[in-house]
Amino acid sequence: MNRDPLNAVITWVDPPSEPRLGRLSGRTLLVKDLIDTAGVRTTYGSRIHAGHVPSRTATAAQRLLDAGAVLIGKANLTEYAWGVLGRNPWYGTVHNPVHPGRTTGGSSSGNAAALAAGMCELALGTDTGCSIRLPSACCDTVGLKTRWGALPMDGIFPLCPTLDTVGPMARSVADVALMWSVLAGRPAPEPLLAGLTVGMLTRPPSVGDGRVPEGSDAAEQWVTGLERLGARVVAASVPEPVANTWPLFFAEAAASHRATFPARAAEYGDNIRVKLELAQRRDPAEVAAAYAALEEWRRYRPEVDLYVSPCVATELPPEDCDELEVRIPFSAWLRWVNLIGWAGLAVGNLQLIAPQDETVLAAGLAWERGAG
Repeated sequence: MNRDPLNAVITWVDPPSEPRLGRLSGRTLLVKDLIDTAGVRTTYGSRIHAGHVPSRTATAAQRLLDAGAVLIGKANLTEYAWGVLGRNPWYGTVHNPVHPGRTTGGSSSGNAAALAAGMCELALGTDTGCSIRLPSACCDTVGLKTRWGALPMDGIFPLCPTLDTVGPMARSVADVALMWSVLAGRPAPEPLLAGLTVGMLTRPPSVGDGRVPEGSDAAEQWVTGLERLGARVVAASVPEPVANTWPLFFAEAAASHRATFPARAAEYGDNIRVKLELAQRRDPAEVAAAYAALEEWRRYRPEVDLYVSPCVATELPPEDCDELEVRIPFSAWLRWVNLIGWAGLAVGNLQLIAPQDETVLAAGLAWERGAG
């Protein structure tokens, strides 16, 4: 019998005979194969690092292991975590157990698929533009994009350090909140929605590149439930960045791959090679303007306690579609949250967004428990 019909795992790990005691004791854990684990092959989803075996474990992963979580494997992902689908040219496509034939989303695709199929209880992923929340939405699981800078990123291959985050994934908000508590070293918040003002987004802000994202009324489906739990829901929007932020992303991605690209370009998959080729041609003035715009945007303080929006407002693409054709509209409701640096919690396709992790977790716990 195939142990992994979803192709969710790159490397399996034999668990210890006795788990460590702790708050996560015995809970099975998949770690995205972008995150270093001592003595366990960590490929970053690439051909170049296919034989890479780190000597130390990333701090975020180690905190979960120290709390008793049991590592069972390294999850499949988009090559170097740069993509919105569950396709990998070297390790194959991750299949969606909830919506067969449709994408799992990326780049923490193996994590979400394995959680949805019951192959693990907990997972640790990363999110630079959508990579925890999009697979969680596609596979009907739960994932937290933490506030930028909230958790340590050492031992995790960088894509865009100004946007990169690491965060917990599970099948319930309660488990995500427990993992977050272990990762952050702070108590999990109590459930809270009653008395909060929730801004309903019908259009996400753009990334400043002149392309106006499509609007959607999808968030209206959650208004009655939020109000029943004591929240006040109002129409809301988020201001636009004052300049195009893509040059920052491309400049940092190019820097992250400088040691191997373009020198080893032939060893990259076609999809990421195209992106890295584009990333080589950045106007320094545009990059500087992007950094300034991001700094200004991150000073914005919302007039509501949190926002609600869909994670995805389009039909899930087929798992074999062309990623370069779908990536912008598919991630439009998610990418801006990384740029502004806030927290985003995906509960299936429901996205709760706020400047602090505790706010979205408290709201998510209240939503899950049906009590404000």
